[in-house]
Amino acid sequence: MAALNRLLCRSPIGPLTLCGTPEALTALDFGDTREDGRDLPSPLLERACRELEEYFRGTRRCFSLPLAPAGTVFQRRVWDALLEIPYGETASYGEIAARIGAPRSCRAVGGANHRNPLPIFIPCHRVVGGGGQLTGYAGGLEIKRALLALEAAGGREEPS
Repeated sequence: MAALNRLLCRSPIGPLTLCGTPEALTALDFGDTREDGRDLPSPLLERACRELEEYFRGTRRCFSLPLAPAGTVFQRRVWDALLEIPYGETASYGEIAARIGAPRSCRAVGGANHRNPLPIFIPCHRVVGGGGQLTGYAGGLEIKRALLALEAAGGREEPS
């Protein structure tokens, strides 16, 4: 198996490491997780970094990249449902469970969210608790709060 391409992308929420094949984006990691600290760029990853920059400037509300997250059939169903949550809106774990036809699987939806390899691109930050409270996020609650604030402002404010 060939090595994945990797690219460090700077953002207002800190460094983001993009990973992928020449055909699709496979992961976004919070922080610099490049092995040996070197980029192995590709045109696709450079485009992904540009789209993230546009997202953080508020000029992009959806991404146009091919995504290939590795996961179970259930996880991919959840991630597909996350892609349906509009920019600037949120949904609860229960709403996502109902959307995928598994209304009793709120905890499993939470587990799939936690294992989402492409946060931001697959917007798991838009999933909140039943009462609207912020719950766990791979990048931390401060980053989740910043992403939601950016989207709530229509992209006009810089995330903190």
